[in-house]
This record gives sequence, C-alpha cells and structure tokens, in this order.
Amino acid sequence: MNILLTGASGFLGGKILKTLNRLGGFDIALALRSQGSYSAAIAHVVGELSADTEWSVALTGRQLVIHAAARAHIMKDEVADPLAEYRRVNVEGTLNLARQAAAAGVKRFIFISSIGVNGNINTCPFTADDRPNPAESYAQSKWEAEQGLWKIQQETGMELVIIRPPLVYGPSAPGNFGSLVRWIEKGIPLPLGAIHNRRSLVGIDNLVDLIIRCINHPAAANQVLLAGDGEDLSTTELLRAVGKAIGRPARLIPVPAAVLQCGATLLGKQAMAQRLLGSLQVDISKTCELLDWKPPYTVEEGLRRCFEPSN
Repeated sequence: MNILLTGASGFLGGKILKTLNRLGGFDIALALRSQGSYSAAIAHVVGELSADTEWSVALTGRQLVIHAAARAHIMKDEVADPLAEYRRVNVEGTLNLARQAAAAGVKRFIFISSIGVNGNINTCPFTADDRPNPAESYAQSKWEAEQGLWKIQQETGMELVIIRPPLVYGPSAPGNFGSLVRWIEKGIPLPLGAIHNRRSLVGIDNLVDLIIRCINHPAAANQVLLAGDGEDLSTTELLRAVGKAIGRPARLIPVPAAVLQCGATLLGKQAMAQRLLGSLQVDISKTCELLDWKPPYTVEEGLRRCFEPSN
C-alpha cells in the first residue's frame, strides 16, 4: 500500500508514521513544510497547507492519503481573524489536497476531523449521525472541510473516511492534557476534587490503531467514525488517574462545580470551565460494530503508556 501522510512532524502524524514503519508493508511518502531530519527519499516539501499548495509530486503513485495536518485548536490565538486562518488551512488547504488526490488516482482519503464538529458539550453521548453543531472556530473549519470533502467524493468517487476524535492524550501531548500533566507534576493544588461530569477521551495508541484499521477495511469507505477509548471519566477521575500513572498523586481540593463555574464567569474563563466542568461523551458503538474493532488499550493502560520511555 502506497500512502501519503501529512502532518508527520506533529503529535498525531508522528505516531502514525512510527506505527506504520513498525508494522511494515507500507510505502510511505511524507508531505512536509520543511525537510527537517527526514530522508529526501520519502519527504516531499510542499510548504504551507493552503489552496495553492502543489501536491502532484507527493501524490504520484499513492493509493491512500492520511491527512493529519491541520491548523490545530489554539488556546490563545493572536491572529486578527482566527476563523479566516482556520479556513485558509483546514478548509481551503484540505480541499485543494483532496481534489489533487482524486485527480491523481488516490483510492481513499482519510481525514482526521474533530468531535468538536458535533459540539463541545452534551447531556447524552454524541453519535456519528447527530446533526453537527460546531461551537468554536477550529471545529467550524473542520465541519466546512468535511462538507467540501463529501462534494469531492460524490463528484470523483474517491472513498472518504472521516474520523472525529475527542481530546487525544499521549506522550508529550499538547493542549489541555499537557497542561493537566504539568499541573500534577508540579504538585499544584487544584480545586477539582468534586467534579462529577463525564468526558470521553482517546489515547493516541487507540486512535492510531483505528486509523490503521481504516486503511484497508471495506466498511470504512464513505463513513463518519467517532473515536474514543470506550470509557468515560470525570475530570476528578482523570486527574487522579494521571497522578497514578506518573507516580505523583494529584492534590485535589473538593470545591463544588457551581462555585467554580461562577468564579470562571466572573474571570471571563467560561471556555476553560466548560472543558473542565462540562460533559462531553462519545458513542463509538458504530465504529466498533462496523469495523469489528475495539480500543486495544484501556484508559489506565493508555495513561501508563504516556510515561513509558519506549513511547
């Protein structure tokens, strides 16, 4: 199988590349912004992901594209118009790649989207068939990319697989998970000892296993698939589990969630409070049944693997 992988220098793309190389049997080409430390034999420097990126050389002879590159969710975005910038990369850049991939004869296009397309809070688990309700610019750009990809699929017949993961954790994870780990490592007391929400997560090993299942599985064609570990935790349970995994018990103070929510509103930190206090559950039953798949690692195992030297 000849594969073009984008985003190989990133958190998820790097793990995909490492796993594909370990499994063997894949001819992998990488699309990169710069050469870096990769061999010129596999690395195609395409520069910025945009509507003008030229992909012809990188796509030559490829049967599958795994598109993991994106402008990721940025907590403190300093650009004047974040949505426009997300659209430039995640929508225009993605659709340009997909059009050229279809023209080059690529059979299947795997797009790593986000559960944010469904929404960022719920009272019952999201399913792949729910009406999209993106609430943030990053998720909006992913939803617009999905819509454009479906049009390309219908026009060209190139198979499309869309995977929407929730928060992804793993070794050196960026974003919210990385912040939680740093807080616990530093022994910072956190007022999060009485949070009774439910959050779905996905370990990077489970997510990559799902992506690889989608490479060849015939039932994955033209599907939206939700990813997850199949276990939901409260923020309090997650912090304690992280502390156990790193061998440093989380120092949690049992402050009622309503008090924290009120304080966050006064400080203008509603978005942060929502991620820590709100619920976001994902129903992965369609993914498991359709692909005869189950997450290979439990949350406990996935967290432990985050801090093992081999990972």
